[in-house]
Amino acid sequence: MSSLTERLLERALARDTRIIVGIVGAPGSGKSTLTDALQRELDVHGMSSAVVGMDGFHLAQAELERLGRADRKGAIDTFDAHGYVALLRRLRDQGPGDGVIYAPRYVRGSIEEPIGSAVPVAPDVRVVLTEGNYLLADTVPWDEVSRIVDETWFLAADPASRRVRLLARHLANGKTMERALAFTDGSDARNAELIESTAARADVQVAWQEE
Repeated sequence: MSSLTERLLERALARDTRIIVGIVGAPGSGKSTLTDALQRELDVHGMSSAVVGMDGFHLAQAELERLGRADRKGAIDTFDAHGYVALLRRLRDQGPGDGVIYAPRYVRGSIEEPIGSAVPVAPDVRVVLTEGNYLLADTVPWDEVSRIVDETWFLAADPASRRVRLLARHLANGKTMERALAFTDGSDARNAELIESTAARADVQVAWQEE
């Protein structure tokens, strides 16, 4: 069991209510891999959990094109930030007598779009892991996230390794090498600078690295 899982179990067992942890990091830092691993470990120890990704609130491709933002998809203004914050509030306030809350999920590959109502979160789920890029940003409404979640973790990553993973992801999702490089070294790099500037606001600095 990892020290991160131990921390989650200790926090969850010390209270009667749900714990929500926000995991933050630049593109390609391994956030999804980490949350999936944590969820598997929590399940082994009998602790129910759900992973709710900020990426589920990507604006649809058609809307990005209408707004002229398609070439920098992933930037802070290409998400439905208010929708994401509203979902976090619902997850925070969900009580035993409430119904299931359904969160969206972003599907990579041939679709590259968010799919609504893809992640069910029942009232008895004890740990919610929400991961994304901009949870520590200080602009409205992102600045509300840290007041809704119980704690935030910033996931650091070696820049060179992160770039390799990010470029491979773009290629695997069907982009040409030229377009993949344009995203990796263009908007993704600029986004990473903004995200990394927020690291000091996190409650926990995570040294875990994706293998």
